[in-house]
Amino acid sequence: MDFWVTVVDDEALCLTNARNLLMDEGIKVSCLKSGQNLLKFVQKNTPDLVLLDVMMPGLDGFETLKRLRGFEDQNGRTHIPVIFLTGENDAKAEQRGLALGASDFIRKPFNKEILLRRIDNTIKNKKTIELLTEEAKKDKLTGFWNKTRGTERIGQLCGQKSGTLLIMDLDNFKLVNDLFGHDMGDKVLQAFADIIRRNTRECDTISRIGGDEFLAFIEDLTDESYVASETIQLNADFAEQARCLLGEEHGLPLGISVGAVMVPKHGREYEELFSMVDSALHSVKQNGKHGYSIYDRTDMANDAERTDLEQEIERLSTIVEERNEGGGGLLLGREDFSTVYRFTMRFYKRYGGASVRILFSLKAKEENGKGLAETGVAFGRFLQKELRRSDLIMQHRTNQFFVVLNERTKVEADVVIQRILTGWEASGLGKGVLVELSFRSTDYPAGRKE
Repeated sequence: MDFWVTVVDDEALCLTNARNLLMDEGIKVSCLKSGQNLLKFVQKNTPDLVLLDVMMPGLDGFETLKRLRGFEDQNGRTHIPVIFLTGENDAKAEQRGLALGASDFIRKPFNKEILLRRIDNTIKNKKTIELLTEEAKKDKLTGFWNKTRGTERIGQLCGQKSGTLLIMDLDNFKLVNDLFGHDMGDKVLQAFADIIRRNTRECDTISRIGGDEFLAFIEDLTDESYVASETIQLNADFAEQARCLLGEEHGLPLGISVGAVMVPKHGREYEELFSMVDSALHSVKQNGKHGYSIYDRTDMANDAERTDLEQEIERLSTIVEERNEGGGGLLLGREDFSTVYRFTMRFYKRYGGASVRILFSLKAKEENGKGLAETGVAFGRFLQKELRRSDLIMQHRTNQFFVVLNERTKVEADVVIQRILTGWEASGLGKGVLVELSFRSTDYPAGRKE
């Protein structure tokens, strides 16, 4: 038994018998004669188990256990298992001991086999519980602390240590799940977790706080050069892993954005620091991604003064650059489409302009509707090719596409619609499928207020 047991008893003979019995089994033993000595001992030592006599002068076993638990709780330590030693057969005493947190009772004189078995069971049960508790605090996919435990631990570090609080966010990770599936998305996250491990130290604390977002506290490093070099290295390593997993020609604008705040330069309150580092990350996201930003009160205040319109332009530019490299109509998912559409309508209302909104619906000639899914994909690509870069396309359902023709009058829209219908029929891609549509045109006079 590779254990360390501390025996506490005011009777020298009992201490000697317990020590000899346990040492014969390869157990490390420390012997103490009082509860006061135990409380001093545990300040610098953590045995696997304590055998504690109930009846002792001064502090009895019950009061000793009560104070031991108070010390452990106050200092954030795990509870050392305690087995009471008693020469009495007293049910009330056992109830009191168990209520205080004792693991078991053993009567003197010892039965060797019973004593060893109960020591073995108690220590192994504690280690099993500790292992399960530890696993419950970990994110299963990456092995880092989960959000609850990670933020708790990092919050403590912010209050005690100097360092850098970081948020690392994967840019455009949703595209991996959308185009390659969630299994591949998990592999990409695991690969990034390995990259973080290679670029941090054992003393640094990492937590996964969101699907593709990681929080870290880097101890004793508080200069911008570290954040800059770390961001460059993370992006380089991640780009290489993405090519290995997704293929050399995956074409996705993947990368890492990093927000940082120095501790204690900007305080020690975790909630305030997190708000600061989140603001720094937002700044990176709004300025091209794949980089870093370190929180500075003056810079962030200036950023906050920028108009909503300027911020929307930056976000829209990023969306357009990422999603429309091949030209043609801008085919967007629901979230990005909603962003661009809202901005477009605000722009027209403020500065004037015209747009036509069209809903294309595909309907199978046969009642069972076979082939609509494949035809829908083909029709979306066809629309993208036939429309301009300024036009917006969203696939609303398998068989429905919402299209916004920007800066087109109703007459111009009629020409575009006719060209689409004629070209689609000539392509032969929609055999057995009817295309129906409804549309609405809107003119906004210049200078109209929202």
